[in-house]
Amino acid sequence: MTSQLVVIVISIFFSAFFSGMEIAFISSNKIYLEIEKKQLGVFSFLLKKITKKPSKFIATMLLGNNVALVIYGIYSGQLILDLLFPYLNPLESLEFLYIFYQTLISTLVILITAEFLPKVLFQIYANNLLKFLSLPAYFFYVVLTPITFILNFISDSVLGNYFKTKKDEMRVVFSKDELGDYINEELGNESIDNNIDSEIQIFQNALEFSKVRAREVMVPRTEIISVDRYIKPNELNKIFIQTGLSKILIHRENIDNIVGHVSLMDMFKEYKNFKSIIKPVEYIPESMFINDILNLLTKNRKNIALVIDEYGGTSGIITKEDIIEELFGEIEDEHDSPNFLENKLKENLFLFSARLEVGYLNDQYKLDIPVSDQYETLGGFIVHRNQDIPLIKEVLKIDQFEFKIKEVSNTKIETVELKVLN
Repeated sequence: MTSQLVVIVISIFFSAFFSGMEIAFISSNKIYLEIEKKQLGVFSFLLKKITKKPSKFIATMLLGNNVALVIYGIYSGQLILDLLFPYLNPLESLEFLYIFYQTLISTLVILITAEFLPKVLFQIYANNLLKFLSLPAYFFYVVLTPITFILNFISDSVLGNYFKTKKDEMRVVFSKDELGDYINEELGNESIDNNIDSEIQIFQNALEFSKVRAREVMVPRTEIISVDRYIKPNELNKIFIQTGLSKILIHRENIDNIVGHVSLMDMFKEYKNFKSIIKPVEYIPESMFINDILNLLTKNRKNIALVIDEYGGTSGIITKEDIIEELFGEIEDEHDSPNFLENKLKENLFLFSARLEVGYLNDQYKLDIPVSDQYETLGGFIVHRNQDIPLIKEVLKIDQFEFKIKEVSNTKIETVELKVLN
């Protein structure tokens, strides 16, 4: 019985190894593998060898796993009978009930010990385990080559003759998600006090660029400066001077009926009438991606797009500068001023403008505020979770945070004191 138990344990171990390496190869980051294969060292050399032909590697792991499972099945069935039903005559044929017990128990054991647990472990640490276990994997890769060669020859023949597909090769084209995952993994070990290199930050922004929608970048309706189309030019000049803006929106009756915008440069040119210098804007929905907006503005040679809500009302505006800032960070000119308050009062205590974006605060202060499509700013997060605009001096506890409302209006939160609870 002892020898049976030893064989069963060894077969479970090898089954776990083969099934784990299979899932590790599938789950591993392909960029990480390519970089590791170009390094010097034994592991890099072995990794390059076993991943050169993915189909052969998978076939080796499957073959090894099946051999281990067959050996396990032979010995575990008899061991179960010896332990649970010692009174049975080994020379007599088994009844269906005993076969059912054998199958059930042996299946549960193998699923837990050689399938579920190792696959979860190998999937979490796919990159590292695939690299450090490349030596035993290469050993079986070579030993089982004659059999895997026959299996691959049969599969390649079937696929080539009946499905017209080419032989399997290691894919060297990477997706944006793989690039992003690799960068995040590499930066994950850095200290929170270290500043991320600007080029890496731009690269990260570029990967996320196509996923950003207009509502995440736009200047909200409450901050739009718009004037009536019948405004006098001298009054408009004063507004240009007061605001420091280079373009101001023009509306008919109210802000929900934007007819265009006027540029400061056009005010200094000769024009027949005020209407002639009003330039049209593009109308876009809140859900439109900013890369599509940039292409639209560039194609139509416009600088401003009006973001409209589902009812056709004005939701906000977005400019080329807003879109480019998503890639390169804030672009300040002589008229820009830091309107948003952000002060670290002491450890785990901050004073913030509610208009600051949640993503920015998480990146800058490592706060881990939950991110959602339902809001973009700190004020939006508080209102979303509180389901109401809080009162001044009101204290709210949300998750691991304590918020004290410092300034608030009838429609929005202005400033808030944030405390991270231990």
